[in-house]
Amino acid sequence: MDAERESVIDALDLTMDAHVHTGFAAGRDSVGVVVSAADQAGLTALTFADQVGPDTTWLSAYADAVRRARQRTEMTLRVAAEVEVVQPDGWLAWPADLSHLEAVSVAVSRLPLPGGLYGPREVRAMLAAGELSPERVAEGLIGATVQGIERASRYAPTQLARPLSLLAQVGLDDAVITPDLVSALAAACRETGTVVEISEAWRSPSARLVASLRAAGVTLVPASDARYAAEVGHWQYLRRV
Repeated sequence: MDAERESVIDALDLTMDAHVHTGFAAGRDSVGVVVSAADQAGLTALTFADQVGPDTTWLSAYADAVRRARQRTEMTLRVAAEVEVVQPDGWLAWPADLSHLEAVSVAVSRLPLPGGLYGPREVRAMLAAGELSPERVAEGLIGATVQGIERASRYAPTQLARPLSLLAQVGLDDAVITPDLVSALAAACRETGTVVEISEAWRSPSARLVASLRAAGVTLVPASDARYAAEVGHWQYLRRV
């Protein structure tokens, strides 16, 4: 496994950061400040992926800010957005206007089940009460993720944000993701051209899943998921994974 981990890092371009946030949503700093920090970190490419939803009204200003920043740097800057899967069939919480987006980062932060959308605390309670099995969580999470990236890929190039990070939040080991489930996720990524983010902030996916996805021919990219400019392009988990 050590050799596999080293080869994964060797295959990653650590001069790019595939997911950063700004003050438009979950971040703290402006687009310009984030770009300056990325320049100082020696990056060559940066993808802005702030969180959006049906009520988002700032996408035009966000895209304009990134376009202005392009004039002041040699880095490749991309306008993307993080969009949440909210139903078991992969339906996403789309903003009203997708025209400004050059990519979509698909996230599954809550578990979509037929009865509703359940956050980590609710899923833990259902597991403890025996109302939900670990296997059902794994199947539901992979199913929603697969269908989410399939839907998103119809509108823009797709990437998968902090893959399966919900498992750790509900207290499950990623061993609950069987080889068949990994194969289903990998096949969906290959078919849709979806790249999988290795998230520094969320420390996901695990080394085991990274190796499995890479072996299955899935493209992996480094993503800080930075909320602060100082975190952009700095890798600890990725080097340790």
